[in-house]
Amino acid sequence: MKHLKTLLYTSFILAILFLSACEKKETPDTQQLVDQAIAAHGGQNLDKAVVTFKFRDRQYRALRDQGAYVYSRTFTDDSTGQRMHDVMSNSGFKRTANDVEVELPEERQQAFTSSINSVVYFALLPYFLNDAAVQKEYLGEATLKGEPYHKIKVTFAQEGGGEDYEDEYVYWFHQKNHTMDYLAYSFKEEDGSRGTRFREAVNPRKVGDVLFQDYINYTSKEKFPLQNFDKAFEAGKLEKVSEINLEDVKVSKL
Repeated sequence: MKHLKTLLYTSFILAILFLSACEKKETPDTQQLVDQAIAAHGGQNLDKAVVTFKFRDRQYRALRDQGAYVYSRTFTDDSTGQRMHDVMSNSGFKRTANDVEVELPEERQQAFTSSINSVVYFALLPYFLNDAAVQKEYLGEATLKGEPYHKIKVTFAQEGGGEDYEDEYVYWFHQKNHTMDYLAYSFKEEDGSRGTRFREAVNPRKVGDVLFQDYINYTSKEKFPLQNFDKAFEAGKLEKVSEINLEDVKVSKL
């Protein structure tokens, strides 16, 4: 009888453990994870602010004021020696050469606008991940360099998603400190094919209560889904393409 009770008790415990193991783990709130990441990076300090930085010998300025924005870049054209100044804002795009406005076809304006917007977008991430066109999807957990992460996919609605609305992103947010330490994205190449990149954040530093990071840029000759870049990175299958370094970063509040 004693052995029977022991057997029944053991069976009961095993059943409880089995049910617990089978119980589906609750999916984290994707929006909350993004909000935590934006807060961890000091995104609230970018709502009314001016950010300036140098990137690849070009000077950038990003002014944001509760949805209104003015982004600009200044550089010297190597072929002409002219001082170029590009400005994009809610009202459009304008280029000047040595302070004289340059007339450009619509196609060139769109190309320059896209180029400026891309640099500012990456520089201020994850600030833009609550834009109206952003669509978020939780992909699960991951481990990179022994650290725990939440993995989130981002796509864009066509309406309000801009010229590159077909681009896709995957972000890895640290489960404890909520920082965006890795990201992968797909983009359209000039020949119309899709290219991919994986970025590892390095050199994190706070400027004006905003966390800025540089990145090591990787790619792979193999074709696989964006969400699998973490596994390829851990396996050492990625090739370094470049470094994304922001220099002389400054933040001033409006």
